[in-house]
Amino acid sequence: MTFWDSLWRYISLIRPADIIDVLIVAFALYKSVKLVQETRAQQLVKAIVILLVILWGSTLLRLHTITYILENVMQVGFLALIIIFQPELRRALEKVGRSKIGKIFSQSPENIDHIVEELSEAATYLSAHKIGALMVLEQSTKLGEIVATGTRLSADISSGLLINIFIPNTPLHDGAVVISDGRISAASCLLPLTQNDSLSRDMGTRHRAALGMSEISDAIVVVVSEETGIISIAKDGNMIRNLTADTLRRTLYKNLVEPETAPSPVDELRKWKEYLRWKRK
Repeated sequence: MTFWDSLWRYISLIRPADIIDVLIVAFALYKSVKLVQETRAQQLVKAIVILLVILWGSTLLRLHTITYILENVMQVGFLALIIIFQPELRRALEKVGRSKIGKIFSQSPENIDHIVEELSEAATYLSAHKIGALMVLEQSTKLGEIVATGTRLSADISSGLLINIFIPNTPLHDGAVVISDGRISAASCLLPLTQNDSLSRDMGTRHRAALGMSEISDAIVVVVSEETGIISIAKDGNMIRNLTADTLRRTLYKNLVEPETAPSPVDELRKWKEYLRWKRK
């Protein structure tokens, strides 16, 4: 029997169910790797792989003492790792459970235009006057627990109201504003801080809170630095910095507009012309 005959024989034994099985496992491994990237769990996975390699080597070389110790460490350590890395596991499960269906901002383009314009105007003003701000835009992940930590408002979105909220020494200026269902739900809300230790030193508590919020939800967080006036956006655990008024608008549109409602290039050009005409008035 030739090599090709043997190869064909093994291929003929493969069932469609086997192919589906392998594809599902490969996809699950790929998504698992994506979930642990740039987190403390990444170092955890590396350590586990190293221990498994050492365990395999000790078993192969018949090093019974090392094998016995490693096997017991792996059994007891699994439960300990679940307890130690509970926040990372919770974030991973929340990411798995998110869905694009029922997205909060799958609204009319006119409503999104209003939200983007008011937020951009407020952020631009606050940036020019170096007033710190933190604005959270809720999407599919509900933020009821975050809203409960602040003062409920249920107010229409306007740049004037957002600016007044963050004026220093006012009752609601400290904390974050949460925007949901096209309205300002609450102000002075407390956000969880990121556990990422690799952040730049020029990122203060606001930026760490913005990243922390984006790590545990699919919310979009707009940050204005009190020290530098720099406008940033946190999304999915990443920070986009040094935004201008125009780049802020484009970034918000990109993240808030659903593909089926996204304006065409012609519509975008028309909107920018109308905006520039309005600014010249």
